[in-house]
Amino acid sequence: MKTIDELLSGGVAGKRVFVRADLNVPLDGTTITDDGRIRAVVPTVKALADAGARVIVASHLGRPKGAPDPVFSLAPAAARLGEILGADVAFAEDTVGESAESTVSGLSDGQVAVIENLRFNAGETSKDDAERAAFADRLAGLADVYVGDGFGAVHRKHASVFDLPKRLPHYAGYLIATEVGVLKKLTDDVQRPYVVALGGAKVSDKLAVIDQLLGKADRLLIGGGMAYTFLKAQGHEVGISLLQEDQVPVVKEYIERAEKNGVELVLPVDVLVATEFPDLKTKAPANPATVAADAIPADQEGLDIGPETRKLYASKLADAATVFWNGPMGVFEHPDYAEGTKAVAQALVDAPGFTVVGGGDSAAAVRTLGFDENAFGHISTGGGASLEYLEGKTLPGLAALED
Repeated sequence: MKTIDELLSGGVAGKRVFVRADLNVPLDGTTITDDGRIRAVVPTVKALADAGARVIVASHLGRPKGAPDPVFSLAPAAARLGEILGADVAFAEDTVGESAESTVSGLSDGQVAVIENLRFNAGETSKDDAERAAFADRLAGLADVYVGDGFGAVHRKHASVFDLPKRLPHYAGYLIATEVGVLKKLTDDVQRPYVVALGGAKVSDKLAVIDQLLGKADRLLIGGGMAYTFLKAQGHEVGISLLQEDQVPVVKEYIERAEKNGVELVLPVDVLVATEFPDLKTKAPANPATVAADAIPADQEGLDIGPETRKLYASKLADAATVFWNGPMGVFEHPDYAEGTKAVAQALVDAPGFTVVGGGDSAAAVRTLGFDENAFGHISTGGGASLEYLEGKTLPGLAALED
């Protein structure tokens, strides 16, 4: 995989460089609530601009239906990128049409433009190879060189991620190079003890990575909504907690395999419960009760790990040489159910080894709960991409850059 440093060493002044970024930031109307992904691509964009390239930044945002939708416009992201760079950033109101062409042709050396949401064109996400190729051809017409730096999208076989690099000289940006380097530390020559903490809502989202980790990790800590399927597999009552009944047989097999492989599988010993899901808009007091994990009342829902589990998980992370964490331990968006996630984050801060926050809601939680990002070894920008890499899958966006 050629890197941006190789591109820069050959000179980029005057060249149109297409940077596939990941500006898929959360929005409250037009207000960005977490600009982490924008900040992550700035080193690549700034290096190119400082070297005299004409930089075209492209990304998706949300899930529009292959047509323009102002709710998913990248205009706020373009404005924020300009603020961080301290420079004007032009904005094209389409992806490959008249506005994009005129915006790109109007760039001078060292200037930056953002084109509108790639998913406003159906060709970006199409499963039809010809339709994707046609869109990639039009995108290629805007640029001389391609730089892949949208790690959060490399597990997608989309036109700008998979097809476009094949049409232009292509390089990996600083973010992708960093992310891949970190993931190799989690898969090749791992420093031990290797502890993985997994949370989030659905156990089905994590089954493939658990399958791989049962042969690689020393300890697996399970929290979040997915924990209740594990507790059910052990024969416990889980009340009205989030449960994937159809996954119970698979989880039972994983519990048995963990024991056989000598992997310490750690489940909650107590949980916070309530009769209904909390109001995340008003954040009104929820008044949860703490119960043993094997004594959840039939009419109650588990919404966070309890105080004894927080202590237990912190102790299991205390000597870790390598940690990977993906998925919150509870409904961290509500203050009454944030302590479990906060405890795991703090345990990572305190751990002596290399700590990785695996993107997605975990990264959002770290920022929402006020942690210093520099206190962690690495905060990934791609939760789904990180998990698929750890599953051993071939990621289309990385494969395209390796050609």
